Amino acid sequence: MPYITVESGALSDEQKEELIRRLTEVSSEIMNVPKEFFVTTIKEVSDKNFGIGGKTIDKVKEEYMQKKGV
Repeated sequence: MPYITVESGALSDEQKEELIRRLTEVSSEIMNVPKEFFVTTIKEVSDKNFGIGGKTIDKVKEEYMQKKGV
């Protein structure tokens, strides 16, 4: 039974549903395994618990938005 895991920041319910649906469809086609055999989990990680380049994601996003003038 194929198992797909996605780790990301916060997602809306609609985003989760679409992500699960599309990942399953594409994986099923590529692997030639029925969609019904796939298990998909989404692990949401807080931006304060996620880091890139020595900075938490919330700080990276904040700096990005300031550079973009948003």
